[in-house]
Amino acid sequence: MSPAVLCAAGIDDGSPGFPERPAEEGTEGYVMKRLNNPRKLAVTAVWLIAASALYAVAFDWFFVPNGIAYGGVTGISMIVNALLGVPPVGVLIIILNIPLFIVSWRIIGGRFLISSLFTMALSSVLIDLIASAYTFQPMEPLLASIYGGVFLGLSLGVIFANGATTGGSDIVARLLRLKFAYLPMGRLMLILDIVVITAAALVFQKVNSALYGIIALYISSMVLDTVLYGMDYAKVAYIISDKSEALSAAIRDDLDRGATILYGKGTYTGASKNVILCAFKRRQIVDLKNLIKSIDPDAFMIVCEAHEVLGSGFGSYDKM
Repeated sequence: MSPAVLCAAGIDDGSPGFPERPAEEGTEGYVMKRLNNPRKLAVTAVWLIAASALYAVAFDWFFVPNGIAYGGVTGISMIVNALLGVPPVGVLIIILNIPLFIVSWRIIGGRFLISSLFTMALSSVLIDLIASAYTFQPMEPLLASIYGGVFLGLSLGVIFANGATTGGSDIVARLLRLKFAYLPMGRLMLILDIVVITAAALVFQKVNSALYGIIALYISSMVLDTVLYGMDYAKVAYIISDKSEALSAAIRDDLDRGATILYGKGTYTGASKNVILCAFKRRQIVDLKNLIKSIDPDAFMIVCEAHEVLGSGFGSYDKM
């Protein structure tokens, strides 16, 4: 389901149509707005610098000294560095990212890649600088996996929210999301990174390293999606009822939620049906069920998870 449909769920049924969503994070239009606004550009640069530093610290503190497998281009760079000894991991990350940036330049847009090049180069340089300046001591691998995943997810979430990536699987995930828009960024990256971690386990024959790496990546994907989409996930209900007008009014008056009436047709009877589309908070699910039961016990309802709902009563576009 597209984000526009989710946004429409919060519109009163008298609305003439669905509002268009502003440029999404990471799109050329979104970055263009920030590049044309000096103040926003400065704020974005500060966030990207801080997130890049956190990313580098997470890598050097939790992953490298504890031998935890890492995904994406960074993981591939770790494998090459471990086998050959040279060049440094940060330099390898930049080298391996060059073809990815060239391919995505024409697909995603140049302005998006400017911020991504900046973040990728900065995080790569910081990885090598921190590694040369200080050697972190090993810790309990499970703790390293947990906190490494949290730090990694936080840094990537901030980077993505500001219209950039660190390159590698981040860019591949963004390219895939153009085709699979229904999949969250964290899930796409998790799939790609697990492939690299599995390869690392086969090369080094260290199953424990790969298992800890999967734990870290799973946690990072959850934290990443939380940063991007928020913790207060909503739900969307499709309600098919012969008493749609009464239900819509009750949803508006009793639950203080808007609703949109869609017009459908049953394939079995051929009869026209009204479908109520309504987005609501998780805590309202019991109230909604009781309300529907009291008005139309024969109503047909489907409830879905909604990871991002923007509009009146939910998230604000201004916070993007």
